Amino acid sequence: MRWGRRLPRVSWGPGLGRGLQSADERIPFLIHWSWPLKGELPRGLPRAFVRHRGSSAGSGPPSRRHGSLFQGTSASEAVQHHRQNLAEWFTRLPREERQFGPTFALDTVHVDPVIRESTPDELLRPSAQLTLGHQHPLAGLPPLALSQLFDPDACGRRVQTVVLYGTVGTGKSTLVRKMVLDWCYGRLPAFELLIPFSCEDLSSLGPAPASLCQLVAQRYTPLKEILPLMAAAGSRLLFVLHGLEHLNLDFRLAGTGLCSDPKEPKVPAAIMVNLLRKYMLPEASILVTTRPSAIGRIPSKYVGRYGEICGFSDTNLQKLYFQLRLNQPDCGYGAGGAGISITPAQRDNLVEMLSRNLEGHHQIAAACFLPSYCWLVCATLHFLHAPTPPGQTLTSIYTSFLRLNFNGEMLDSTDPSKLSLMAYAARTMGKLAYEGVSSRKTYFSEEDVRSCLEAGVKTEEEFQLLHVFRRDALTFFLAPCVEPGHRGTFVFIVPAMQEYLAALYIVLGLRKTTLQQVGKEVAELVGRVGEDVSLVLGILAKLLPLRALPLLLNLLKVVPRVFGRVVGKSREAVAQAMVLEMFREEDYYNDDVLDQMGASILGVEGPRRHPDEPPDDEVFELFPMFMGGLLSAHNRAVLAQLGCPIKTLDAVENAQAIKKKLGKLGRQVLPPSELLDHLFFHYEFQNQRFSAEVLSSLRQLNLAGVRMTPLKCTVVAAVLGSGRHALDEVNLASCQLDPAGLRTLMPVLLRARKLGLQLNSLGPEACGVLRDLLLHDQCQITTLRLSNNPLTVAGAALLVEGLAGNSSLTHLSLLHTGLGDEGLKLLAAQLDRNQQLQELNVAYNGAGDAAALALATAAWDHPSLELLHLYFNELSSEGRQTLRDLGDAAKGRARVVVSLTEGTAVSEYWSVILSEVQRNLNSWDRGRVRRHLELLLRDLEDSRGATLNPWRKAQLLRVEGEVRALLEQLGGAGS
Repeated sequence: MRWGRRLPRVSWGPGLGRGLQSADERIPFLIHWSWPLKGELPRGLPRAFVRHRGSSAGSGPPSRRHGSLFQGTSASEAVQHHRQNLAEWFTRLPREERQFGPTFALDTVHVDPVIRESTPDELLRPSAQLTLGHQHPLAGLPPLALSQLFDPDACGRRVQTVVLYGTVGTGKSTLVRKMVLDWCYGRLPAFELLIPFSCEDLSSLGPAPASLCQLVAQRYTPLKEILPLMAAAGSRLLFVLHGLEHLNLDFRLAGTGLCSDPKEPKVPAAIMVNLLRKYMLPEASILVTTRPSAIGRIPSKYVGRYGEICGFSDTNLQKLYFQLRLNQPDCGYGAGGAGISITPAQRDNLVEMLSRNLEGHHQIAAACFLPSYCWLVCATLHFLHAPTPPGQTLTSIYTSFLRLNFNGEMLDSTDPSKLSLMAYAARTMGKLAYEGVSSRKTYFSEEDVRSCLEAGVKTEEEFQLLHVFRRDALTFFLAPCVEPGHRGTFVFIVPAMQEYLAALYIVLGLRKTTLQQVGKEVAELVGRVGEDVSLVLGILAKLLPLRALPLLLNLLKVVPRVFGRVVGKSREAVAQAMVLEMFREEDYYNDDVLDQMGASILGVEGPRRHPDEPPDDEVFELFPMFMGGLLSAHNRAVLAQLGCPIKTLDAVENAQAIKKKLGKLGRQVLPPSELLDHLFFHYEFQNQRFSAEVLSSLRQLNLAGVRMTPLKCTVVAAVLGSGRHALDEVNLASCQLDPAGLRTLMPVLLRARKLGLQLNSLGPEACGVLRDLLLHDQCQITTLRLSNNPLTVAGAALLVEGLAGNSSLTHLSLLHTGLGDEGLKLLAAQLDRNQQLQELNVAYNGAGDAAALALATAAWDHPSLELLHLYFNELSSEGRQTLRDLGDAAKGRARVVVSLTEGTAVSEYWSVILSEVQRNLNSWDRGRVRRHLELLLRDLEDSRGATLNPWRKAQLLRVEGEVRALLEQLGGAGS
């Protein structure tokens, strides 16, 4: 099956009408939704839905059916207005979703997850061991389609209450959001009125009494006038209760009395209890979503059907999701307004590579079992390959991912501590992640996991919290390893998540030694009573002749300072470990971290020889990146929403410790890939002042051989673009740069004195960017190397414009740039417009005698030009001789190099010529190079035969040997 095509919609069937698109996940992002405020919203369908034909967006308002409950004009208009308000509210997407493109809408990318029906006995069966495996549909229990949710049960009894449950990340919220939108656009004709409630919203009301009618009217103003009709709606009224774990329900009659009047004020929890009891509005249909730990809050006798949201157990669902997500047109973000955009062909290539890797790399397929991680994979690929929104970092993607899954989530709403679920995960999973990073392992035994989960658990309440976490969130972080040779162990679902959680564990200050724990308690105790004790001791010291009292007084003041130094030493140790991880020599010759991430997702060649074959020594180069990223102001603000606050003072002190260590180790010369990693750390940190101070000693930017994607160009420009000191050299040779990348890097290029852009396939369009660079009033480039780029005559014309208005350039290399005769004649005609140029290299450009002679003549007339390279052009023997003769006559003017010899002597530039050939031997046309080398060899032999000077003969023989060696490498006749 070609999964790249959109699948047809499935119908809801008689139970729910026509509806949702084929299977998709609910993106972890939308885990919580809030409800419309009072007031009317504009009538008419939202524009986001109108533009997508064939989706929810394209569906018109439902037509009135015969026998409709709300037949009156005012009632019908009220329901229609309610539909419009709900649609307007539920189509609003978080900023992180809007990054996928201006046409992105939930309706166009929804893929239903697998749902299986389960029984009460199965739900309440206790787990005897640590279980991390995802549940799959059992034999005899086929997956439950959305169209079957309210179908009669196996005994033929009518189903009125359905409970859908799933762990964090399975997409409960997105599924509910999609169902509401389908009702808004008439694809749930079985229900004439749908009223959604967020249990998180209801729990925030506290003990204040309110009737069901009040709850509805406060949230959905248009329904005020039809509230009396709710009782008569029967099963055509659907209540959606999302996030039941937020409500503490008590079904005991002693705890919650009976109430059948929708107008009678009660505590919101009591209203929900009576709805679920079917004592209030007994005919109404109810859909509940919850986490597994809260299933038992509703007695099973009140539930007609349980459904477990199992995620994407079929890789075809994963592939469909990726295709719909990644094929969205982007928003056209570009660094510096460059307008960089990913093409449809590039999108198709990403989807195809990801599809192949899902089929061959089982651990990635296991990770994408959870729809939330499918979103994370898409967001990461979008970050790596599509235009990057300003300020977006890899750390911010992971932080937003957790916020959209855990924001507002308490571990257990019945626990008085009201502990944040994310804070608990940071303490337990962060500990496991950090121990793995510190011991350089990614595979964990059951005992490893259990020891981290149960560390410090002593009371019954703590064991209860652990039980809730294991049921609701453990599988969000860990999964059984499916790689050969590691069966029976557990891994973090996404490898980068281990490094993120380890970094979070550190920056939150959760890693403490025994000395720190005891010292902190002592220091706090002394700090609380220190002033009072000091006052008493001061009085006693004056009244009694006790010499020891002043000593005790000083000791009380010293204790907090000693503890502060212990903490400071700990921060320095962490910073030292982070910097050492960043600059490990073992990682010097692997890919940069961005390419490593792409390789782990797409399965392309990367640091691992095969996706299922890990290296002997694990690489954790993202760990320091995440540490820097988590200290940024934006990520600290998001973490505070998750219940994981990082104090500003702690962030400042951590940053100072890191800066101190980076200042010592960051001055060493790094390989290109490691240098990019260093710059990426600063990009993640998002602190220009910090980066400017640490990178103030950077004078050479050597990124040769690094594949400069739009993201990497953005990283380099963001980190170095605001610096003030000049860069002695910027080497971007063989970086696969394009014109858009050059525009992005413009702030950095303006700081360069020597700029190398060789072997980048730059064409005439790039020359337009280079012209603007040379004409910029802040340009300070003295040397520009453009060798081995197809600039052509059109590009040369643009460069000449830049040369005419530039006053800094002295050395220009256009070797092997496809100029030809026309290009050299153009340079000859315009060369006098620049008065500073000292060296010009136009070798290997296919120029003939006339063009070479014209340029040489212009060079001899130029006031500052000292050297002109013309070798390896299509010059005849007569042409070369003419240039030699005219050059001899032009003493004191520019030297023209056309061969390895000058008369009967070896040219002083012979090593320059041969080293250029050696460097480009694999990229140049081998036959053409061989022909030129054979001509040079004949020149050497003729010169050797024409001289009697033994010293010159020896030099000529030496150079002949070098040429013959090159010919042997090319397979030519070296004799």
